[in-house]
Amino acid sequence: MRRRHMIAGAGAALVASPSVAGESTRIPGGLPDGTRAIARFVNLPGKPRMLRLTDRPPNYASPVNVFSDVVTPNDRFFVRYHLDSVPAAADMENWSLSIGGDAVQRPVTLKLSDLLDLPAAQVLSVCQCAGNRRGLVEPHVPGVEWTDGAMGCAVWRGPALRDVLKAAGVKPEALEVWLGGADKPLMEGTPAFRKSLPMEKALDGDTIVALSMNNAPLPLLNGYPARLIVPGWTGTYWMKHLTSIEVSTQPLKNFWMQTAYRVPAGLFPVDKPFVSQATETTVPITELVVNSVIAAPLDGEEVERSGFTISGVAWDRGAGITRVEVSLDGGRNWLGALLEGPLGQYAYRRFSFQTGSMRPGSYRLMCRAVSQSGEKQAERMKVNPGGYHNNVPGAVTVVVS
Repeated sequence: MRRRHMIAGAGAALVASPSVAGESTRIPGGLPDGTRAIARFVNLPGKPRMLRLTDRPPNYASPVNVFSDVVTPNDRFFVRYHLDSVPAAADMENWSLSIGGDAVQRPVTLKLSDLLDLPAAQVLSVCQCAGNRRGLVEPHVPGVEWTDGAMGCAVWRGPALRDVLKAAGVKPEALEVWLGGADKPLMEGTPAFRKSLPMEKALDGDTIVALSMNNAPLPLLNGYPARLIVPGWTGTYWMKHLTSIEVSTQPLKNFWMQTAYRVPAGLFPVDKPFVSQATETTVPITELVVNSVIAAPLDGEEVERSGFTISGVAWDRGAGITRVEVSLDGGRNWLGALLEGPLGQYAYRRFSFQTGSMRPGSYRLMCRAVSQSGEKQAERMKVNPGGYHNNVPGAVTVVVS
């Protein structure tokens, strides 16, 4: 499949994006000054009006209004890279996936046609960067200063990873699956981006090698032609442009597993710890925490005193959302919102709240969610060096006139 019309790399030309009705043109005020100086809504080929946070590597956030719907369109889905050398479409024309390691019976190389011949699985799942909302953390911490837009929810389709691994034969002593992609470092000494999964998560039927996204081929900047989907886990494990898999009897020891994406042990709840990568003091960040966001009205919007609808989405790592509450007064009082039916354990769940008539003035709107397991959003940020898992209820200010 040829994709020459897509972006050729991280240096693709950007153009200033015109205002679009129903979309925010405001840059979030909480971002650090350095990020605010370069943050702009821009058009990427095939992706209009994304919030540019960095060009090298390319990191672009989705505008918050797209979270009015459960499914995030491909052309509005956020872009996240760790390395500058992003593959071009031409680089993927002879794509193949190698499977090896000391815990397979026979190394194999698979082509796209081989994956298409396997039974297809499908999952509607949130993909969220662990640093979502990092840019809104006080005090600021290093890293890409994300707003709410480092996430999206899509229908992912492709063979289950466990079915892909059958081609090589997994030995009983397998401990981890090591993952590699086609994006490369430009500078010598920069560590290649490689991640690993515990075998239990790798063999879960919902962990798939996606070949399509929302019933279309994966966009280049979202991992074309194949990316790993790890529902319930942060996006750092969702390897884009997947080219290599090693099944190993040993834990992966590299910068991206042992130094980056780690948090103090016991700081965040997890259902199934990544034991082979844990130490006494730190653990790799893995499972999502319960969270929610208001998608409408937009921050700074003027709304009618006759009443308006507050809407958005809530999500967690798979237990499911059981309750969402909204506040009209900055968190002093909370009211139950209406939840739409669940569309899958790893998907967004949409909520809405009708305010009824309001007195003129400025209002600070907030939302918070509770999962089926009883997990609630944090009242205060759980401080960690990476600014990960910011699930403190966010606020939107509107003016009733």
